[in-house]
Amino acid sequence: MPFENSSKTGVKSKRSPRLSSLAEDILPTDDAPFRARLHQLFSQIEKEFEALYLENLSLQEKLDAMGARGGEGAGAERSPGGELLDSDLATGKSLKAKFGAVAGSKVKASHKLRAQTSKIVSSFKAQSVVCSIVRDYCGHKDGVWQVAAKGGQPIIGTASADHTACIWGVDSGRCLLQYQGHGGSVNSLKFHQSRDLVLTGSGDGTAHIWQAAVNWEVPTRKGHSSEEELDEDEEPVEERDRVDVLRTPVCEFSGPGGHTSVIVAADWLPGGDQIITASWDRSAILWDVETKEPLQPLTGHDHELTHACAHQTQRLVVTASRDSTFRLWDFREQIPAVSVFQGHTESVTSTVFTRDDKVVSGSDDRTVKVWELRNMRSALTTIRTDSAVNRLAVSPNGVIAIPHDNRHIRLFDLNGQRVARLPRTSRQGHRRMVSSVCWAPEEPNTSCNLYSCGFDRRVLGWAISLPKESA
Repeated sequence: MPFENSSKTGVKSKRSPRLSSLAEDILPTDDAPFRARLHQLFSQIEKEFEALYLENLSLQEKLDAMGARGGEGAGAERSPGGELLDSDLATGKSLKAKFGAVAGSKVKASHKLRAQTSKIVSSFKAQSVVCSIVRDYCGHKDGVWQVAAKGGQPIIGTASADHTACIWGVDSGRCLLQYQGHGGSVNSLKFHQSRDLVLTGSGDGTAHIWQAAVNWEVPTRKGHSSEEELDEDEEPVEERDRVDVLRTPVCEFSGPGGHTSVIVAADWLPGGDQIITASWDRSAILWDVETKEPLQPLTGHDHELTHACAHQTQRLVVTASRDSTFRLWDFREQIPAVSVFQGHTESVTSTVFTRDDKVVSGSDDRTVKVWELRNMRSALTTIRTDSAVNRLAVSPNGVIAIPHDNRHIRLFDLNGQRVARLPRTSRQGHRRMVSSVCWAPEEPNTSCNLYSCGFDRRVLGWAISLPKESA
């Protein structure tokens, strides 16, 4: 945030108060060819700044390596009295400090210029995306880890650190059902594709499947909507606030052969007869739903797992880890095959499949990468952002919604082109880290098509009107 604010101030002090009118100040609004040419030139400038940034990073790495070698050499030489002769080491450190300061200043300047150029370039793009908050689903007493939407029904589900999971009516904003069967933070929630079942993973080391058949007969006028007001005298308070509570699961996955630590994510495999769970014990487990028994442990990650996701139609699973990698597990053959994807430099926080058989990964290294399933050597697209990335989502038409630690949500297409940034002010948007987003799984029959949740305990329903080329 401080970096963004400084960039905005620098631009505003020298340009028109309205950054978006910069193109109008330079050229008439109807001069499309010149505007397109300017957009192309600014894009080239942005690429040059990117190259400068990478060059400076390479220089810094070389300086670090020189400093390390200098330290080893100085440490090997001693005086007759046993004292280190550290004059060479001191000289090396001073040179490193000088060159490091120069490189650091260049990196900062590059960052600043890239940010300013990005803002200028974005001012030439047609702002045809309309984003607005339609619903606010309030009721959780702690941070919300994940939000999921149910296909074919106007409901969403949320998993919270307050040890509960909730089912909400999309249009009413009302909590229709609360699940209290877990003994720890509920870290993930996924709906069954065709049945009224929900799969949750928890900090208590278990995964539960529970019945999510909601009672639509309860009063539905209570909601947090800017479009409706409720007369306090119309209905008794106990009727308006009554929420169905469920405490008993249909299935519980735990015990011998199960996880020994926190379960951070769980998902259904196609058909719903098997599930996958991911844990801090560095393993994922494939379970049989009918027998509730573990079928196969998936090991190989060097650190705790952070996420797991199953393909919608094929028996493929991706698992992400704090070891900066994610793995693709192929269960289509009798002996599962595994592929390792390396490219991030910090913890991989999220991995999801797209409808055209790509994988999108997000990381604490502030990047989002798009991968081809058949090519694990390098990413097709890399999206660089200014904050760590949490559990992202890809819409059916290929728009990536990226939730950030810095409270922002950004939209990109699969080619890495920025589509929009959702509005966030003191009156709207999230006030703390945005932990998860999800798109409506199909053309919604409600006013919301994107949902977000965060550690401000809020779940927001957004209406996103995308441009035709992204829709």
